[in-house]
Amino acid sequence: MSTLGILLTLIVLAAFSYYIGRKRSLALATPMQRGGNNLHSLPSYYGYLVVAWAIIPALLVFVLWSTLEKPLLTSSMMSHIPAEYQDKSADERSLISNRILNLVHNPERLATADPLFKAAAEDYQQMQSLSNIIKTLLVLALAIAGTFIGLRHVKPKTRARNQVERVVQIIMIGCASIAILTTLGIVFSVLFESFRFFGQVPATDFLFGTHWSPQTALRADQAGSSGSFGAIPLFVGTLLISAIALLIAVPLGLMSAIYLSEYASPTLRAYAKPAMEILAGIPTVVYGFFAALTVAPLIRSMGESFGLSVASESALAAGLVMGIMIIPFMSSLSDDVINAVPQAMRDGSYGMGATKSETIKQVIIPAALPGIVGAFLLAASRAIGETMIVVMAAGLAANMTINPLEAVTTVTVQIVTLLTGDQEFDSAKTLAAFALGLSLFVVTLILNVVALHIVRKYREQYD
Repeated sequence: MSTLGILLTLIVLAAFSYYIGRKRSLALATPMQRGGNNLHSLPSYYGYLVVAWAIIPALLVFVLWSTLEKPLLTSSMMSHIPAEYQDKSADERSLISNRILNLVHNPERLATADPLFKAAAEDYQQMQSLSNIIKTLLVLALAIAGTFIGLRHVKPKTRARNQVERVVQIIMIGCASIAILTTLGIVFSVLFESFRFFGQVPATDFLFGTHWSPQTALRADQAGSSGSFGAIPLFVGTLLISAIALLIAVPLGLMSAIYLSEYASPTLRAYAKPAMEILAGIPTVVYGFFAALTVAPLIRSMGESFGLSVASESALAAGLVMGIMIIPFMSSLSDDVINAVPQAMRDGSYGMGATKSETIKQVIIPAALPGIVGAFLLAASRAIGETMIVVMAAGLAANMTINPLEAVTTVTVQIVTLLTGDQEFDSAKTLAAFALGLSLFVVTLILNVVALHIVRKYREQYD
């Protein structure tokens, strides 16, 4: 049975288990003199308890089997090939394994395949068929056995609600643990690869170098491959474009939020806020086209009319369009935070004789400042992590300049450039992408720490 068939069967068994578990609890219920019955929990909880016994063990076995099935079958397949192939290097054995698996997934190629690979592919198919049969029978047997075990636990004194809530709590803890473990996995993988990079390139050269040219020479006589990994131009370009974007997004977004929450009528707000949030749904590649084809030529023509030298790809064009893109992040979150300020604080300010503008400046904004700082952080993170707009509007040149009219590049753009195409993860060029990712992670962490300090400072005053 296929994976989809197994899952659909388990869903049907879950519905059946709930039905018979609830029905059995009602059958065992004894009416009380004062009304109600002698069941500890509602009948639905007994149904959920039977479902938990029927589905959870079967699902765990199914996930574990599906995860280990391919590696174990591949290992068993490779152990049956002739000894001269097993003595080869790991890369050659991996290549042989991939060739055999390609034959498994493309049976029409078996007729013209090498006899050795054909035999191995047929053995793999037989083992896979047997594995699917065993997996299906085992999962369904566990589900049926779990249903009977769950029905044995359906008794009036069984604390079904407590057990079901405990199962739900464990599931939620597991989901939270997956998120935490995924984060730790990302951090440790970036750290490990970054340490490998710093083993080839000194950290001081990376952090304080002013020349970025990651192309390393493959031969001694190869020209144009200096292999310089000074990341200062990338940091400067990232900060320059992000600063321009935030200078556009923060004032416009905050002023829009204040107007929508304090001045606009309910009718205008009902239409204006969704219309503004449409900006967040436009793909970044569309913004990139708009910046490259419209904004950048416009800035260049305007600069030339004033006698300025403007590059065809400039930080100003990318920053302006990126600022427009992140306005909804600043506006929508700030609007929600401002609306969350209690009306009593406004009424108290008006009662003291303050005007609407004074109330906004002296009461509402300070009270909503923690949320506004959070919106600013989200907008800043979005600006720092943007790639497509920078590629199309600011270029790939690693120039160390603060002139917004010149072409620059950012950390994220270089990460994409370094990891594009077939790369060897032993070269400093490829490993540099992980070092750039680590530096970006550290910068974001510092921003979060600073923002947390600001939030705590003002929250003590207004809570």
